[in-house]
Amino acid sequence: MALLANDLTKKYGDKTVLDHLSFKIEEPGVYALLGTNGAGKTTALRILLGMLNFEEGRVTWKGKPLDPTTSNVGYLPEERGLYPKYTIMDQLLYFAKLKNMPRKEAKEKIAYWSERLDVEDYVYPSKLKKNKKKFYTAEQLSKGNQQKIQLMIALLSDPELLILDEPLSGLDPVNSDLFKSIIREEINKGKYLIMSSHQMPVIEEFCEDITILNRGKTVLQGNLNEIKKGYGRVNLFLRCEGDILPIIKEYGLSLVSQSPMEYHIRVEEEETATLLLRRLIEEQIPVIKFELREPSLHEIFVEKVGVVDDEE
Repeated sequence: MALLANDLTKKYGDKTVLDHLSFKIEEPGVYALLGTNGAGKTTALRILLGMLNFEEGRVTWKGKPLDPTTSNVGYLPEERGLYPKYTIMDQLLYFAKLKNMPRKEAKEKIAYWSERLDVEDYVYPSKLKKNKKKFYTAEQLSKGNQQKIQLMIALLSDPELLILDEPLSGLDPVNSDLFKSIIREEINKGKYLIMSSHQMPVIEEFCEDITILNRGKTVLQGNLNEIKKGYGRVNLFLRCEGDILPIIKEYGLSLVSQSPMEYHIRVEEEETATLLLRRLIEEQIPVIKFELREPSLHEIFVEKVGVVDDEE
């Protein structure tokens, strides 16, 4: 077992913001911590990183207490933490030094990640003849480019454990794809990742195991595929030529949503969907789409906590 968090509890006065959270990561891959605003996700991550004290519990990494000062851990915070007045290169070298990286190795890694993240213009501005700037400070960068620099800082030491708090928040589609490709590379290298995000499709794309928190308490935990299988294929998506609402009502089915040509129907069992399809064929109603699937993570999340926030 690589990472074990056991009974983590954090209180502020009489308020419990994290209530006996436990989870484990046994194999390389991505583990997801999900929840609404104030659910305790960021608090949990900060406890793992030694940034917050806690009342109860323990955290171990490879059988020993997790100490971020000696363990190779990378962290991308949701709240960006660059020093606004310092040059990008100075900050990169500073954070590399905190990881005890030799200066030569740090410069090699900075060069690699500058190219990979397409921020060479800001890290090495003096090399560009067309650019009169000798350096860039963090406050001169867009939020997206600041986020790239933060990701570079998290990756410089080639960490074994990488913690990403809302890694794609605020990124445009091009840079979102870039970050995703880097996350895939880290997975393929056999790294351990913990991700917190409100973007459910991203979690479904990368994460095998999840914990959903609500007001500090664990409300759902386990393998995402197994969780979905437990619900069964209860979502039916139908696209037909013609109005089939009377037939849907006749079968007593729950209509989740409707567009001009497509119906999203909730069924109790797959046999009901089969009977409906047979009826449509008998009525000679052209069926363009018939898709029966398990609930999405978004739907499961809403069921467990009642609401989905786009941003934290």
